[in-house]
Amino acid sequence: MQTTQINGATIEYEVQGTGEPVLLIHGSIIADAYAPLLAEPAIANRLQLIAYHRRGFAGSSRAVAPFSIAQQAADARVLLRTLGIERAHVAGHSYGGVIALQLALDAPEVVHSLALLEPAVMAVPSGQQFAENMAPAGELYASGKVAEAVDAFLQGAAGAGYRAVTERVLPGAMVQAVADAATFFQIELPALAEWSFTQEQAARIAAPALSVLGGESPGLWPGWTEIDNLLKTWLPQTEGFVLPNATHLLQIQNPRGMAEGLAGFFARHPIPVTA
Repeated sequence: MQTTQINGATIEYEVQGTGEPVLLIHGSIIADAYAPLLAEPAIANRLQLIAYHRRGFAGSSRAVAPFSIAQQAADARVLLRTLGIERAHVAGHSYGGVIALQLALDAPEVVHSLALLEPAVMAVPSGQQFAENMAPAGELYASGKVAEAVDAFLQGAAGAGYRAVTERVLPGAMVQAVADAATFFQIELPALAEWSFTQEQAARIAAPALSVLGGESPGLWPGWTEIDNLLKTWLPQTEGFVLPNATHLLQIQNPRGMAEGLAGFFARHPIPVTA
């Protein structure tokens, strides 16, 4: 990966391919969750993919608390500016999904379309249930059992079979996830609790949107369906896409299906060529 200085931090990034630019904003825990997409011809051969490690992940600078979702969105905006990109498609997974929404609010001129891969919008009826389900992971982390905490969280979010496929598709990803765990538990969870996204704010977003739901995700937590419904209600321009054979680690569990779904959405909403 290359590096650049953004808002006082070193940020790792890579740019692959040509065509309309797509900014890939990863979620918490697994920094390279988008890596499987970079190898899928359906998207890699058609678009310019920009992947980066957010603060606190892999070789990027550590995040220092408090670090808000608005600040995360500002980092994404500066990265695009640094690369000379005025307007891009933006895909955000999980925590990255709320960053993508914030970027669309703060810099609508930059976001041409939004692909939201099970964004962590917790303002749904089952939001409290999710917090309660994940409480044991926080307790494990607080007791110093970091690897166990990461495993507990990912099992709750993506199901018991997440680890085998993750280690097969992304060797070393779990080791990196444990190394980055402090970012999630100490910085990103508090920032998410402070973040607000309302129907009035959503009404300001005009960009075409895609809501991606893992076909098996509702069996783990009904909130994923609630979030999908909320997005379609608050952002009426939202298209729905159910990714088969996947839970929350969508692009890791079914990268080909995810690549085809994203490429099709972006093709339906091309970025106009300016003189």
